[in-house]
Amino acid sequence: MARTDDARQERLDSPKGMRTRVLPTRRRGRGDTFGRATEGIARAMGTPWFLVGLTLFCAVWMGYNTLAPKPWQFDSAAIGFTALTLVLSLQASYAAPLILLAQNRQDDRDRVQFEQDRQRAERNLADTEYLAREVVALRLAMREMASKDFIRAEIRSLLEELDRRDAEEAFDDETGSARTRG
Repeated sequence: MARTDDARQERLDSPKGMRTRVLPTRRRGRGDTFGRATEGIARAMGTPWFLVGLTLFCAVWMGYNTLAPKPWQFDSAAIGFTALTLVLSLQASYAAPLILLAQNRQDDRDRVQFEQDRQRAERNLADTEYLAREVVALRLAMREMASKDFIRAEIRSLLEELDRRDAEEAFDDETGSARTRG
């Protein structure tokens, strides 16, 4: 009889990586379902509607077990509604861990949010410092740039120098032609 891969995986004497798990594995993406459910339950328990519903449940329970005929009653008022006490204790014993699980998940989310806020603040600080350095560099560059008044003064001095040269050349041309005539 030939052994298949499936048969070998089911054997307990095969290496751990070669066998299947006894409990089914969680599917990816659905591993958070229980956590979301606990948060939903904890969130619902914190609402006024839950308190109103629980109060109505207790009132109906106690009213039925007090006013119903004796053979139909399932919890006796004479012994202090023992079954109701047990039901409420069971509800409380499940509520406390569910609320703690929800708080732990909220703490984890807060921790992640805090880390993201810290990283964002560091990036903002680095960006601000970079922009401050750039503004300082631009201010220094602006001080070295020529202003309009400086450029106008330079152009005026160049025009005056050109006018002076033209006047000198014109004077030289006139004096040179007067010499050759004389």
